[in-house]
Amino acid sequence: MFRPELKVCDCTIRDGGLMNNSNFPDDMVRNVFKHLAASGVDIIELGYRNSKTMFDPKKFGKWRFSEDEDILKVIDGIEYDGQIAVMQDAHKAFVDDVKPKDQSPVDLIRIATYVKDVDKAIHLARSATEKGYDTAINIMAISHTIEKELQEALQQIDEETSISSCYIVDSFGSLYSENIDYYVAEFKKYITKAEIGIHCHNQQQLAFANTIQGIIKGVNYVDGTLYGLGRGAGNSPLELLLSFLKNPKFNLAPVLKAISDEILPLQKEFFWGYSVPYMISGIMNVHPQDAMEMMALPDSDPAKFKFVELYRKLDED
Repeated sequence: MFRPELKVCDCTIRDGGLMNNSNFPDDMVRNVFKHLAASGVDIIELGYRNSKTMFDPKKFGKWRFSEDEDILKVIDGIEYDGQIAVMQDAHKAFVDDVKPKDQSPVDLIRIATYVKDVDKAIHLARSATEKGYDTAINIMAISHTIEKELQEALQQIDEETSISSCYIVDSFGSLYSENIDYYVAEFKKYITKAEIGIHCHNQQQLAFANTIQGIIKGVNYVDGTLYGLGRGAGNSPLELLLSFLKNPKFNLAPVLKAISDEILPLQKEFFWGYSVPYMISGIMNVHPQDAMEMMALPDSDPAKFKFVELYRKLDED
């Protein structure tokens, strides 16, 4: 599907960092950025911009904070015409974590928020806009929102910010195509001054399909990661998105090179992707933490594959 106004954001370093506490080496981040820049993707998200008062730097790597100096090192000498982004969690970041735009290589500040924290997200977005950045707000755990509260939050975002995009985020990988239809319609009803985006997780192997459904319904910002790298079951694979879009500005070869050289070796360190525990968390519409704990058990552990017990536990919860 060729639609020139549609923008693709790669979240590999940011979302993938949820699997290893953002402890990616600089050379890996640089190589990923180099290949993504060559691929022509519109936005490359280089980690979180969260507060060191919320995360211990001894435990979490530099890409949980993505300071301007660290970004400058990994992008130095690489030509890229798109936007460099970082993400702030509304409840884990502060306005002072972001310098004025003229002092930073970052172009776009994306703010992830739960509906209950929308006031915090708006505060961060307005501050970043005033500092010269493009901004976006991502509504997490959309499948857990109450309709009226979501509508009020969207209306408030539309009235009180100048964001460029507002995202539907299927945090638990629980949505189906008819749910995507509903949420896109709701967002379009209340978000009148910004584009709609979609960010899908893959607990039920529907991240790519749901992203396509969003595109069909008029979403113009879509997220993906290399080989689906991301928390638990992962995300919509970037390589599938670019292949589907058939936009001549995208070059698939550098993406495949990045996967083979930088992403596949990570499978020796941790697992992501479809599995029965993640599927169970998806159909139950819950956070994948319990499933992640099961997947982290050694293969010899007798509790490793107690799928029925996990299913019953989550069903009771």
